[in-house]
Amino acid sequence: MKTVRLHAHGNLRLHNEPKAVPAEGETLLRIKAVGICGSDIHWFSEGGIGEAVLEHPLVLGHEFAAELEDGQRVAGDPAIPCRKCEFCLHGHPNLCPTVRFAGFGDVDGALREFMVWDEKCLFTIPDSLTYADGAMLEPLGVALHAIDLAHLRVGMTVGVFGCGPIGLLIIQLAKLTGVAKIITTDKLTHRVEAAKTYGANKALLVGDGYKREELLAATGGRGVDVAFEVAGEQEAVDDAFAAVIPGGKVILAGIPGNDETSFSASLARHKGLTIKLVRRMKYTYPRAIALVSQKLVDVSTLVTHRFPLAQAAEAFAVAERREGLKVIVEC
Repeated sequence: MKTVRLHAHGNLRLHNEPKAVPAEGETLLRIKAVGICGSDIHWFSEGGIGEAVLEHPLVLGHEFAAELEDGQRVAGDPAIPCRKCEFCLHGHPNLCPTVRFAGFGDVDGALREFMVWDEKCLFTIPDSLTYADGAMLEPLGVALHAIDLAHLRVGMTVGVFGCGPIGLLIIQLAKLTGVAKIITTDKLTHRVEAAKTYGANKALLVGDGYKREELLAATGGRGVDVAFEVAGEQEAVDDAFAAVIPGGKVILAGIPGNDETSFSASLARHKGLTIKLVRRMKYTYPRAIALVSQKLVDVSTLVTHRFPLAQAAEAFAVAERREGLKVIVEC
């Protein structure tokens, strides 16, 4: 089978390797579509993410959809928890200390023609969803988890700081909850325009001439009830903390390149803020599949670039430059 491995930062190579063989409890998958995530770009650009560093040639890719040997179409949850620890047993498998995650550390991901994966982490997708749609269920799951942490209520005002694919999915989900107003920011013009398309009431371009006062002005001077930071940039964190109202919530979903996020302790304390960090997702695939299949959430138009497996390096270069929205590798 053809496999793409990351050998060093910026160094992806195509290999011919033996086809994977499933062990007990695993299923052989013919991979059809793999999305490139912001965390994949950290591996590609920096050779690691946070404390995890590249120690051997790694197969990236954790947003994937595939076909089983019997023709069944599935999407894969990239996280395999132990299902035995305190956190798993209390309904928090995303916090499992021994979780195995596709394309992370010593666990190979989906950028290959065939893959074996835990059969309990596979979810059947209807024929109405494309394989690219199936790959998009993973970022949708992260967005769903962020929305769950926020406990949004009808009539709230929400801020989304960073309008990549997950930010745009949060916008769509927030609209479904009945919030009254969504204010967004991004550094890229095409993402600001996309935010408007997916339901933002006000989308601000962060760049020359941008002033933070515009955020408060967009809310009539009140601020936002919940601020979602989805950029992994310190400026977005600062905007989120500045825009949220006293007693509000800040949901940090972005992954910073330097593995550090900071905020003014006095500001957060004086406002009495609740701060939550998004750790991947919980059991979100059934809800994500229902939302997409019922056309309540649009994932298909988020996919702006498609590449074959042999052009994975080019696909990563496009994603690293933040061109378009979501880049998909089709196997």
